[in-house]
Amino acid sequence: MTDAVLTLIILGLAVVLFAVDRLPVAGVALIVPLALWGTGVLDLGEAVGGFGDPVVLFIASLFVVSEALDASGVTAWVGNFVIEHGGQGRARLLVVIMVTVAVLTALISPNGAVAAMTPVVVVIALRSGRSPSEMLLPTAFAAHAGSLLLLTGSPVTVLASDAIADQGGRQLGLLDIALIGGPLLVFTIAVVLFVPRLIPHRTAPGVLRDLGEHGALLGRHYGVGTEDLLSKAEGAAEFIVPPRSPLVGDPVYRGMHNEAGDLVVVAIHHKGTDVQERHSLVAGDTLLLRGPWEALEAMAARGELIAVDAPEAVRRQAVPLGRGARRTLAVLAGMVILLATGLVPPPVVGIVAALLLVVLGVLSVEQAYHGISWTTVILVGGMLSLSAAMQSSGAAGMLAEALVTLVGDAGPYALLAGMFVITAVLGQLISNTATALVMIPIGISAAEQLGVSYVPSWSPSPSSPPAPSSPRSPRRRI
Repeated sequence: MTDAVLTLIILGLAVVLFAVDRLPVAGVALIVPLALWGTGVLDLGEAVGGFGDPVVLFIASLFVVSEALDASGVTAWVGNFVIEHGGQGRARLLVVIMVTVAVLTALISPNGAVAAMTPVVVVIALRSGRSPSEMLLPTAFAAHAGSLLLLTGSPVTVLASDAIADQGGRQLGLLDIALIGGPLLVFTIAVVLFVPRLIPHRTAPGVLRDLGEHGALLGRHYGVGTEDLLSKAEGAAEFIVPPRSPLVGDPVYRGMHNEAGDLVVVAIHHKGTDVQERHSLVAGDTLLLRGPWEALEAMAARGELIAVDAPEAVRRQAVPLGRGARRTLAVLAGMVILLATGLVPPPVVGIVAALLLVVLGVLSVEQAYHGISWTTVILVGGMLSLSAAMQSSGAAGMLAEALVTLVGDAGPYALLAGMFVITAVLGQLISNTATALVMIPIGISAAEQLGVSYVPSWSPSPSSPPAPSSPRSPRRRI
């Protein structure tokens, strides 16, 4: 069998594995380069080269920026803005939510924006007496539309820009795709507003907790003043004494500090009753501790006490524009300016931004690692090998020739429509990132065979475009 046929077989098997969903997505993405190497389609360096591709590093760095926005309370501030300005009317509420999440997505990613906004949107729905699904599904729709407002909004657009550059063209600018994303966002909002029957109204038996007013709640429950209970530097968290804890029997009292001296006991409850005097701990007692957020998180991780709510989760929701917010926004602004001007390659911009967020103390190294969606990184790195194999083996040309033969006589718009349909169908079976990596080389080959440009009409032409392989028409833009 030829390399092209082997590549198409591996592509088909990968699609089946993705669709069946019996193996982890990252596992399938690792099998693909191994299969391409094992069959001799690619040598080892080519097969694993995708994991060192600059676009993979850029995507990973965007996840770090997203984590910093969440960890520093920027997304919490955005949520408060939505709650304050959304009002009670359905139309205004949805418009504010959808525009906000679209803008946030354009700066980070759909996954990061939706993850950050989901608790906020659920709270908004509950406070306005509406079904969470009525708010959450439009949030997801707006996130995907918003991912086309800026180049940084989605790994898929980054991959497309990188492919154009590889073919001799200029990478897409930060705002180049907004001509698609802007109208798409407006259309998405219009559909949600004027065709409400498309959005199901469902309420799950359990919903996410609203931690936005957690400080006031703790103050009322334990009978302590709420002023500055939660701040940028310090917070408060309630802990339960679990069975067999080494702390059982230890004396505690209000105002007592722990051994490290960084946490203070603010209140004690025994069987639901407030304890004012010295008390020996028993299993089931609850303690309200206050101190630096890092100390609270360390206490929760030790296991001697069980945190009722993770201090990290409380801080992210309850302290808008918290510790490191100004530094995060400054780094974000610099990143956006450099990406918009194109003075520095995007991977370099992303890596520098991620490093600055760690060096400036916004994120720890562990938080930066935790914030990266490694499944996405592995997926892109592994599937880049398949994209390369489809080009080098001629598989992309075979599929493109078949597509051109099918719709070529109808002109470039029919070709574009055919590409759209195939991409949409394939995207239902595998991830959008994997779909893009499969379809990008096919699209480039099809455009060349039909004699049209693979670059959008508002973007600069490739500096050295390959000669059209078909004489049927002069090279023109779609």
